[in-house]
Amino acid sequence: MNPAWLLVVTLLAGSVLGSTQVAPRPNVLFILADDLGYSDLGCYGGEIATPNLDALARSGLRFTQFYNTARCWPSRAALLTGYYPQQVRRDAPYQAKGQSGQGKRPAWAPLLPALLKPLGYRSYHSGKWHLDGPPLANGFDRAYTLDDHDRYFYPKQHTRDDQRQPPVEPGTDYYATTFIASHAIECLREHARDHPGQPFFHHLTFTSPHFPLHAPQPDIDRYRARYLAGWEVLRTERAERLKRLGLLSGPPAAIERELGPPYHFPAHLETLGDGEVFRPLPWETLTPQQREFQATKMAIHAAMVDRMDREIGRVLAQLKAMNAFTNTLILFASDNGASAEIMVRGDRHDPQAPAGSGPTFLCLGPGFSSLANTPFRRHKTWVHEGGIATPFIAHWPQGIQARGELRHTPAHLIDIVPTLLELAGAEPCPPTTDKPAAPPSPGRSLTPVFTRDAGPLHDELWFCHDDHRAIRVGDWKLVAPNHESWELYNLRSDRGESHNLAAEQPERVRELEARWQRLAAAFAQHAATP
Repeated sequence: MNPAWLLVVTLLAGSVLGSTQVAPRPNVLFILADDLGYSDLGCYGGEIATPNLDALARSGLRFTQFYNTARCWPSRAALLTGYYPQQVRRDAPYQAKGQSGQGKRPAWAPLLPALLKPLGYRSYHSGKWHLDGPPLANGFDRAYTLDDHDRYFYPKQHTRDDQRQPPVEPGTDYYATTFIASHAIECLREHARDHPGQPFFHHLTFTSPHFPLHAPQPDIDRYRARYLAGWEVLRTERAERLKRLGLLSGPPAAIERELGPPYHFPAHLETLGDGEVFRPLPWETLTPQQREFQATKMAIHAAMVDRMDREIGRVLAQLKAMNAFTNTLILFASDNGASAEIMVRGDRHDPQAPAGSGPTFLCLGPGFSSLANTPFRRHKTWVHEGGIATPFIAHWPQGIQARGELRHTPAHLIDIVPTLLELAGAEPCPPTTDKPAAPPSPGRSLTPVFTRDAGPLHDELWFCHDDHRAIRVGDWKLVAPNHESWELYNLRSDRGESHNLAAEQPERVRELEARWQRLAAAFAQHAATP
């Protein structure tokens, strides 16, 4: 077993989360969305109907400063290992052109299910995988993986229990979000029937609302006219709701009119036609065709989030039916911010087909991605707040006494592994001498924050993707886009990263830059360890 996480089961039957309440070891359901914006959920200020997640937030906790890694596969590595992805070869401090950093993890970096198994947990996976190695070989007991990221209605690459499944034929009654939830329900029913005495960890990873924008037509129709007012008006409305909810204190960041997608595919724009817009231009300057096209894309995005919430509701109903709901720790997050990307992949794009159907390939783009990421700057892949800030909900009736409270303590996906290991009844042991010691995990347990906002969990939080770089120390954040100068922000007063203080505080910039560089060098050494 990994020396850094070599474990023994404690004699305690449970974990104390509050002065009087003792809960037994919980089941865990971690729900991960894909390319969801910070304010897409109703409980985070959005206009999309998400009653099931909103109900979890009302009966649990919402974190206001929780972070991912700005991209899908690095976030999954951080979540399931407790390390920054650069430490475990799942992203690169400086990515060379054409290299994704999607390498094989070191032997000392097993995934969470392998660590939970000796503690008596069974583990299940349903949905997007995007990690090295297959699920069952990494500790899961059952798994459905959707490896096709280009098709919601008829995927060509998917597996069940690590075995390749035949492609789904067009016209089949299959929609990825629904099928992923159905597999989760199947696993939970099997667990209740065959393993009622064991706790479980279920990793439920939807592909929604990642492109291509695909959704059932009735779901799209519910939002058909909702976004015709444009991204500026709707962004203002979201910001006002965020303030009422206590999630925003200062003004939201301004839309960056000249910032387009992170990767440029001119030929794809021609395929998409005259309705596509490469920049988040003022809504009133768009043609009627462009407004209709953009509003339709956002309607599909909303339909995908709406459908995901409905499917989450089915999974929650199963937990209740098997009397597991009150002692299941349910966590929800997104793997990165909403995406400004515009591209055409998969089966290409048929402009004559109904938007959102299988033969189409649409992406949200920078205009409505700016809405989805309200109140922050930038998008997926950037490490400004719009790329790395995620909604994060924690719900556990038997273990978390607080109801409907906010937590402002900064935290990160690297904190999930130490949190769940603690709740599973484990404690670290000294490393063995016959194996090279793994680096200490940078993650910290969230259990103190489940009770109340406390002091900082981390000395710093470190970010790097596509050579976008950032470090947060206390309320100070140093951030630099790819090949651009460092920017400095005080997030306590300027979470929107609107007032760059780098010129006023050059010494702080130098100090934080040196700190970022030291960690980058250390992480490169960790990645080189077998």
